[in-house]
Amino acid sequence: MKILVLGAGRVGQSVAASLLSERNDITIIDTDPVRLRELQDRMDLRGVVGNGIQPSVLREAGIEDADMLISCAPLDETNLVACKVAHDAFRVPTTIARLRSPEFVDGSPLLATEGGFAVNQVICPEQSVTAYIRKLIEYPEALQVLEFADGLVSLIAVRAGAVAPLVGRRLAEIPAVAPAAAMRVVAIYRGDKVVEALDGDTCIEPGDEVFVLAATVDIRQVLHALAPRIEPVRRLMIGGGGKVGLRLARELRDRQRIKLVERDRQRCEYLATELPAPVLVLNGDITDEELLEGEGVRDMDLFLALTDDDEDNIMACLLAKRLGARRVFSLINRQAYADLVQGGQIDIAISPAQTVIGELLAYVRRGDVEAVHSLRHGAAEALEGVVRGDRKTCRMAGRRIDEIALPAGAQVGAIVRGLQDAEGRRQPARAEVLIAHHDTVVQTGDHVIVFVPTKRLLREVERLFQVSATFFF
Repeated sequence: MKILVLGAGRVGQSVAASLLSERNDITIIDTDPVRLRELQDRMDLRGVVGNGIQPSVLREAGIEDADMLISCAPLDETNLVACKVAHDAFRVPTTIARLRSPEFVDGSPLLATEGGFAVNQVICPEQSVTAYIRKLIEYPEALQVLEFADGLVSLIAVRAGAVAPLVGRRLAEIPAVAPAAAMRVVAIYRGDKVVEALDGDTCIEPGDEVFVLAATVDIRQVLHALAPRIEPVRRLMIGGGGKVGLRLARELRDRQRIKLVERDRQRCEYLATELPAPVLVLNGDITDEELLEGEGVRDMDLFLALTDDDEDNIMACLLAKRLGARRVFSLINRQAYADLVQGGQIDIAISPAQTVIGELLAYVRRGDVEAVHSLRHGAAEALEGVVRGDRKTCRMAGRRIDEIALPAGAQVGAIVRGLQDAEGRRQPARAEVLIAHHDTVVQTGDHVIVFVPTKRLLREVERLFQVSATFFF
């Protein structure tokens, strides 16, 4: 697929890197020639210097042959105009815009193809990160919580505790030990390596990172079966009052006691007007030991470092943990940093790019792919596809799980049946969640969630969902 990316900032670079790993043809447009030159030295992509809203620049970048434009420039207005020009002047099939303003949401008439800005999909990294953090606060035992099929199914990553009911047990014992929650363990990571060929005799060991698919209503039972209970988050300190910090404080202020620390005094005054009591806004440096100690970081259930500076976030979290904060989360933009620090003294490293990349990948995938989520900082993925056709035209339809030619390591974890009616209308209240077993038969219209341990297997999994007029099994 030929994709143009407008904007070589953090989001644009992360998008380009992820799409390049899947063998797409990427051209990136930016006004900074030095930044583009550095990107071209690191990545196999083409860079074009110029203003991406100008037709001449888009034409030079190859817009006339492009399948998609992803506009990630810093300003909303730039991204809106770029999408409009790409659609109206060059008939680009798919346009995606990064928009910070909450005034523009998917489905808004302002974004309509006819009469609007011609934006097919909106991405907002700040909103995605906020939603991601909220899930982690809601389920404190989890390392990651990702939803599929209109929220009916969740994929949970959890660190196995030493005294949890399922730890030390074989996977075949799960129904007997935890009968209240149907679940499917789709992957176990031991250290940095995946446990190969999971079967009924595979044992869950303390410290394992376990990925489980289950109905969302059963998440708490699943977590309590695999990890020690953690007290709910009641006291929270946020370091950094930027867009993410403000969004999070605004959404949590009615449920948690929040202290927000921001270095810029003028920004603090703005935050104080946006976040009335009980939120306490403090002017100071989150790496200031005296400030953290004086404001009672030792009493915090959770400390969140959400500034734009990775090094400050890491140092603040390490300091807060040493001073007694129960758990610490750090926002980290650099992938290498995130891989280094998570699981040590920093409980969870949050990558903004990885929280939003799944929204983009669903548009790039082949077949009827509805949702894609990156796992373990992009090393693995979970994919939700809709089964179309019949046994003669689709490699999944009408077959038992053990008859489907899944690539090695890929697993079908759950199936949602009846999510859409005959006219294609969503009806989540009537849908049925099925935890997949070897003899479960996949039917036309099913939403199937597949765990894929490595990106190189994605194309094989996607082909299973594609409908072919000439396929016969």
